[in-house]
Amino acid sequence: MPLIPVILSGGAGTRLWPVSRESHPKPFIKLADGQSLLQKTFARAAALPGVEEIYTVTNRDFFFKTEDEYASVNPGKLPLTYLLEPFGRNTAAAIAAAALHAETQCPDAVLLVLPADHLIRDQAAFATAVQQAKALARAGWLVTFGIEPETPDTGFGYIEADGHKVKRFVEKPNLDTARGFLEQGGYFWNSGMFCFTPATMLEEMQQHCPEIVEGMQDCLGRSRRAQGEGIMQVELDARSLAHVRDMSIDYAVAEKSDRLAIVPCNIGWSDIGSWTALSNLLPPDANGNRVEGDAVLHGVQDCSIHGEQRLIGAAGVQGLIIVDTPDALLVVSKDNTQDVRQLYATLKARGHDAHKLHRTVHRPWGTYTVLEEGLHFKIKRIEVKPGASLSLQMHHHRSEHWIVVSGTAKIINGEEDRYVRTNESTFIPPCTPHRLMNPGKVNLVMIEVQSGDYLAEDDIVRFADAYGRVPAAEEPAPENAPA
Repeated sequence: MPLIPVILSGGAGTRLWPVSRESHPKPFIKLADGQSLLQKTFARAAALPGVEEIYTVTNRDFFFKTEDEYASVNPGKLPLTYLLEPFGRNTAAAIAAAALHAETQCPDAVLLVLPADHLIRDQAAFATAVQQAKALARAGWLVTFGIEPETPDTGFGYIEADGHKVKRFVEKPNLDTARGFLEQGGYFWNSGMFCFTPATMLEEMQQHCPEIVEGMQDCLGRSRRAQGEGIMQVELDARSLAHVRDMSIDYAVAEKSDRLAIVPCNIGWSDIGSWTALSNLLPPDANGNRVEGDAVLHGVQDCSIHGEQRLIGAAGVQGLIIVDTPDALLVVSKDNTQDVRQLYATLKARGHDAHKLHRTVHRPWGTYTVLEEGLHFKIKRIEVKPGASLSLQMHHHRSEHWIVVSGTAKIINGEEDRYVRTNESTFIPPCTPHRLMNPGKVNLVMIEVQSGDYLAEDDIVRFADAYGRVPAAEEPAPENAPA
């Protein structure tokens, strides 16, 4: 039986704002060694014995970004399947999609579900736990991984077990209850990882949540597929997905099934669910401070400081987390890190861009960074990957002046088609169809100066696009789906 890891790459990571944003969620956060949580998850999965292919369930807007992330950690060119969601429908729908797809493509496989935003430090122990889980999965069990608790943590759900049999799930407990779990034994943190055969999972879903598996079956039947060398894309149909119930796999199946087994393990696991968990990955100095970036401290104790560009100075404080990004600063007590999600929710309710975008925004063709903006003007740094191009587009309300800093640009500007090289520029008037391309072998870097009465990103009319952003027809989304 081949092993197929299924990487679930979703979630906003609201408790890790301002580094995590709606368009740059937690799996894409880079750790101190330069790798993202998503890259670490992929590399960990690819290193397991018997892996011949990897599935990824993610939002379709993150497809190109995910491809870029995988490129550096997939030297063996494992075949990849992407199940692309137009909007999230929680883990039950995602796992049903993976199980249904595997049933048609590789029915004898064992699936290993891995959240993309977890960290596991002990690869050898992880591989051993997976081998144990595979044996149970082949015997017809749904298998979860129980993390042996190190502390009476109240931030995790718990699983009570008797041997390999799961007795019950327990919601996040209070501190006294969690202490009792550790003293009694037989309780484990709920890792959110699962192992099963497609047939077992679908049988259990048909019994406990038939409307979800039947809804996803209908959705997959209506979904568009594209296949190339070593890659398959399944773009889930939005109209039918909108009718699938939003529910976690725990509530939909795991808590109801009498075929649920557990593999207890000690694998150096963390779900990186808060700034405390993320900062604890760094070694402390003599005063208990953990610093990433450039900082000068005086009389500071037990603080975690994350800086990206500017120097951070702190004096006479303790027990704080300070996170500085180019467009947002977070200061929070270590006792209140769970409340960061409330800041994120407030920004989203106000329609503030800081909940969704960084100053540097990733696009399929590269990135743009907002350098400065004010009344009737905006200045961007644009970087286009070799061979990539932006859509053929126009703007009603703004003009654009492009200055090439390095590389060579091929530009369509109305009826004109020309090359613009380093230290050269061109001007794009309003209502003029235009396109930017990088025909070279190195990144194209340019400065864009926008001017006009309306400079928001939604003033784009696309005529042609290589990345599927000119839809044939509008697709409806449920009321709670993100725009």
